[in-house]
Amino acid sequence: MTAYSPENTPGRHGPSATVEAAPREVGRVRTEYSPAHDGDPDPGEIVWTWVPYEENDGRGKDRPVLVVAREAAGTFLAVQLTSKRHDGRREWVPIGSGPWDRSGRDSWVDVDRVLRLHEEGMRREACALDRMRFNLVRRRLRERYGWS
Repeated sequence: MTAYSPENTPGRHGPSATVEAAPREVGRVRTEYSPAHDGDPDPGEIVWTWVPYEENDGRGKDRPVLVVAREAAGTFLAVQLTSKRHDGRREWVPIGSGPWDRSGRDSWVDVDRVLRLHEEGMRREACALDRMRFNLVRRRLRERYGWS
């Protein structure tokens, strides 16, 4: 097993890199809640992966994301979490606190930015989000992008 360092973070480089996906261009999306604590990313789970900054200049950081859908190609669609409050220019869904944040801070999910995640690009599975909070995010994605 390779030691963890920011340079070799899963999802940062190569064919398993986490990338931004155009939510209205990904085709038909069926969100689902199917967490299975097995080390693999599943819809409804919060996992850690490298997330590129929006400038797409090679910078980014390892952060938690909520997996919301499985794609036919074997990839996953996810939305990023943050513990920082934002000014309202984007759509953030509050999900409260959970074991994904060791400090117990409240978190928000950014539904404006959708990420494509590869199983090999995931560093670790954090936990499953409960169905009620997952459904809040799912509802906003459905309203925003027409996903089922």
